[in-house]
Amino acid sequence: MPSRDGHVQAGPESHRRNAIAGACLRLAVIALLVGGQATSTPGFGLTGDPLAVTALTATIALALTLMVVIRLRPILPGPWNDGPAEAVLIGLTLVATIALDMVSDSGPAVAVLMFSVGAAAVRHPLSWSLPLLLLALVGLGASVTGLLPPATPDAQQRDLSLCVSICVVFAVAYAIRQRRAATAAQAGEAVLAERARIAREIHDILAHSLSAQIVHLEGARLLLRADRSQEALDRVERARELAKKGLEEARRAVAALRDDAQPLPAALDALAQEFREATGEECAVVVSGFERRLPPETELAMIRTAQEAVTNVRRHAPGSPATVRLSFGDRECELEVVNPPSDEPGTPGGGYGLVGMRERAELLGGTLEAGETEDGFRVRLRVPA
Repeated sequence: MPSRDGHVQAGPESHRRNAIAGACLRLAVIALLVGGQATSTPGFGLTGDPLAVTALTATIALALTLMVVIRLRPILPGPWNDGPAEAVLIGLTLVATIALDMVSDSGPAVAVLMFSVGAAAVRHPLSWSLPLLLLALVGLGASVTGLLPPATPDAQQRDLSLCVSICVVFAVAYAIRQRRAATAAQAGEAVLAERARIAREIHDILAHSLSAQIVHLEGARLLLRADRSQEALDRVERARELAKKGLEEARRAVAALRDDAQPLPAALDALAQEFREATGEECAVVVSGFERRLPPETELAMIRTAQEAVTNVRRHAPGSPATVRLSFGDRECELEVVNPPSDEPGTPGGGYGLVGMRERAELLGGTLEAGETEDGFRVRLRVPA
C-alpha cells in the first residue's frame, strides 16, 4: 500500500509471505549443507578435522536458523531484525563457511558461500553488503596468497576462481536489488499520478455539479422573492438532481469505473442540454469529422474539459450562450468551447480549473489554449487520437 510520501510499502500479508519464502530457502540451504558434509571427506566426528567440520557446520546451521527466526518471529527491537542482526549473522556464516571449505574442500560449503554473498547483496544496502563481500574476498585471498592452508597451486587456483565467482554473484544480486528498487519507485510514481488524477476528477465533478446547483438555487431565491413558488420549486428539484448526479459521478471517479461511459458526442449533447436548462441560453454542439471512440482517458479528459469550460461560461459570463465544437481528425481530436462576452457581471475567476485542464492535456501529450478572443472567450483542447 502507498505511504504518505508516495512510496509503495508491502502489506503485512505480503511481508509475511516473503519472510516464509526466505525462511524455506534458508532451511533448504541448511539441509544441503548438512547432507553434503555428511557424505564428504572428512565427515562429521569428534576428533581432529571431523570435529572441526562438525563445529563449523553447526555454527553455519545455527546462524542460518537464527536468520529464519528473526524473519518469522522478530526477537530483537524492530530495526535490528531485518538490518544489523542479519548482516552480522551473514558475516558469521561467511567466516565459518570459508573455514569449513579450507578444512573439508567441499561443494556444500561453496554453495553456502555463494548464497550468503547473494543474500547480503539482495537484502542489504551497499554500505552493509560491500563490507561482507570484502570479508569473503579477504578470507579467500588469504588462501590464494598462501597465508592460510592449503597453499597448493591447485587450491590457490580454485580459491582465485571462487573470488571471481562470488564477485559475479554479488553483482547479479545487487542488480536484482536495484531492479526491485526501481520497480518500487515506479510504483510510487504511479500512486502519486493516480492520486493527482483522482484529485482532478473530484475537482472537476464538484466544480461542475456545485456551480450548476448554485445557479439553480440562486434562481430559486429570486423566484421566491417574486412569489413564483412553483418555478422556484422546479429549480430546487433540478439542483437536487444535479447533486445526485454529481455524487454518482464522484463515486465512479473514485472507483475508476469507466467501462460504461457514453460516446463523446452524446456526452457533450447531455452537457449542452444541462447548460440550456440551467441558464435558459443556447448551447450548440457541432461535431465534424469521422466519429469514433477514443481511448477512455482521452474521452474522459475531453468531457471534463468541456464541463469545466461551460461551467466557467455560467460563472464568468452569465447570460451568454456557448458553442461546443468537436472535430475528429486523422491523428488528433480537437475540442473547442467558445462564448461571446456578457454584459452581466460574473463571478471572479480563481481555483484550479484551468490548471487541471492543462494538466490533463499534458498527460495525454496534447495542448490546451484558453484566453480571450475578439469574439469573446475560447478554450481549445487538442489531443492525439
